[in-house]
Amino acid sequence: MPRDGRRQNSIIFAEIKQMGIVDPSLADAFSKIVGAANVVTEAEPLQRYAHDETEELVFLPDIVLKPRTAAEISAIMRLCNEHRIPVTPRGAGTGLSGGALPHLGGVVISTERMNSILEIDERNGQVMTEPGVITEVLQDAVKEKGLFYPPDPSSRGSCFIGGNIAENSGGPKAVKYGVVKDYVLNLELVLPTGDIIWTGANVLKNSTGYNLTQLVVGSEGTLGIVTKIVLRLIPLPRLDRLLLAPFRSLEKAGEAVAAIFRAGFTPSGLELVEVDALRITARYLDSTLPVPEDIEAQLIIEVDGNDPEVLMKDIEAIAVLLSDLGAGEDMLLAEDAAQKAELWKVRRRVAEAVKAAGYTIEEDTVVPRAALPALIRGVKELGKQYGFQAVCYGHAGDGNLHIRIKKAGSTNSQDDPLIVESLRALFRLVKELGGTISGEHGIGLVQKGYLDIVFTDVQLELMRGIKAVFDPNGILNAGKIFDKTNQ
Repeated sequence: MPRDGRRQNSIIFAEIKQMGIVDPSLADAFSKIVGAANVVTEAEPLQRYAHDETEELVFLPDIVLKPRTAAEISAIMRLCNEHRIPVTPRGAGTGLSGGALPHLGGVVISTERMNSILEIDERNGQVMTEPGVITEVLQDAVKEKGLFYPPDPSSRGSCFIGGNIAENSGGPKAVKYGVVKDYVLNLELVLPTGDIIWTGANVLKNSTGYNLTQLVVGSEGTLGIVTKIVLRLIPLPRLDRLLLAPFRSLEKAGEAVAAIFRAGFTPSGLELVEVDALRITARYLDSTLPVPEDIEAQLIIEVDGNDPEVLMKDIEAIAVLLSDLGAGEDMLLAEDAAQKAELWKVRRRVAEAVKAAGYTIEEDTVVPRAALPALIRGVKELGKQYGFQAVCYGHAGDGNLHIRIKKAGSTNSQDDPLIVESLRALFRLVKELGGTISGEHGIGLVQKGYLDIVFTDVQLELMRGIKAVFDPNGILNAGKIFDKTNQ
């Protein structure tokens, strides 16, 4: 079986197999750069780096290197560029699109040893960090200083900040505070040629030339390897209020999302979870979260700030609004920190739970939030037309709806023709609604066969041209986003 598919709309997944494209003599050269203890060549430990959270994609690299500095990565890249060896940068391996998988074999550069927070600059509200720091560790460190780094992907307890940069991650807080790109000021970047650059400046405003920083954010490790990150921080909100609102109609829940904003509120979290996903997750976690029998969805609404009276007034007004829009009478206002934590635990582990229940295909669609009801309705109609079951959940406040599907009679793998046909129909709907196919998970290997739905040939050629300027020999994370060029 080939290592990667050449069909237009799918990736064919392979069993673990060594490519053998790294000359064994180069292992000594790599050892001199990073130290022998930081070179992995044995098959069993290599398997740790052969997969991510997509799980069914498994590709064994020839060698894994664990550098500690930008200078070491620079030396590695110069050597790989000279010998035309594919290089795959890797963080914690929590990605959902196959972006960190070495599907061409070659070298994996793991940033796991680059795990220091270098400076928290309280006066300027900034932090400088290395890419291998766990996102939640960074958030907790700045929180101790009364500062706040809002992007909070569900995997924040295990994902690396460098991976968040690569994917332009979001999370529930994005609805009020924005995504990763809104906090990145400057990046130290090792180019595929081995050159080391800074992409910007540690300032809040910068209109000097092309914005290389924003170009790199979300580029999925295809343009360079990030070795230092400067993030802006904001004051930490001291208080929050959390409301759970059940709806008997999934579409009505979707309609309520836009209505909250039209009424003048800006929640710090606004999540939608379809009831099937809620029940699956509650059972999976043995949670005490109440899930009424006669509902189709629940909204989780959070407001934050520093004035308890204002927050209570806002959450009560939102509850009245939702009641008028069809929410059930049994809305729940979280009373204490433990109850809030339980609600968020259930929400953050929905993907894990529904995956365990057989919904193995997850899509990361995003539409204008007013189009959510049409997307939800369309998903259900497509399910009937193409014979798949779907559960919906996600960051409804910014229109980012995660859709998990399973289809009887199929293998429920990304390259199954029945799944591909269903997903192409789904993505055409998303495009018609003014949306796109990934809000925060990236394209990687899994989604690149669908880019023709949302981009023209001209747009794709522009992107390939940018890639070629940064990476003339096409060695860095080749074959991600679009097929490998410059071979």
